[in-house]
Amino acid sequence: MRYFDFTLTAENGTIHPVDTVIADHPDVTREALLHINALGDGTGVMLYRLRGDESSFQSDLVTFSDVIAHDVLDVRGDVFHLYVHVKPGEPAGKLMALAQKYALIIDTPLAFTDRGSLRVTVVGTHDMLRRALEDLPEEISISVEQVGQYSPERPYLLGLLTERQAEVFQKAVRMGYYEIPRETTHEEIATELGCAPSTIDEHLRKAESRVLSTLVN
Repeated sequence: MRYFDFTLTAENGTIHPVDTVIADHPDVTREALLHINALGDGTGVMLYRLRGDESSFQSDLVTFSDVIAHDVLDVRGDVFHLYVHVKPGEPAGKLMALAQKYALIIDTPLAFTDRGSLRVTVVGTHDMLRRALEDLPEEISISVEQVGQYSPERPYLLGLLTERQAEVFQKAVRMGYYEIPRETTHEEIATELGCAPSTIDEHLRKAESRVLSTLVN
């Protein structure tokens, strides 16, 4: 089995009408989709990790007709998780239909970039992946970042890190620290997380060491 890491961008910037509501809300920011699934009746379920004011957000969400049910859970400071059961919507419906048609695995979590795109890992045989990409809806554009042999342990590398190391590491990735050329510095990451640049340097070094050592071994 092979994996494809790619960045997925929808024409209107979101994958579902409910996703649009979340993206446009002034009090929350999308961080990741921890789970997404299409149900037999055409509806879907999604589990988000969001950052912001969950009470203000919830009061607006309940009025949206595409939401069948929702729940907020695991609130930790300004980070919380949102479960939503939603009516059929596009392009999420087409993407899930493609995954089912070609027996592909969508490997969660899916991370949101600063520009609103999704970083997605899809797993399947090379032929399955090729045929699915050929059937991709026109309103979806993708940029392939990496392809390789899939290992079930690969998505769980962040689980090797402490909670703070994972937070710093993910923030650095989202801010472009590992882009070529780099798009941010220790100082800018430190400002975002409210700590010293030396602390950022220490956490990143430890996170890199653990993740890379595991990959090599």
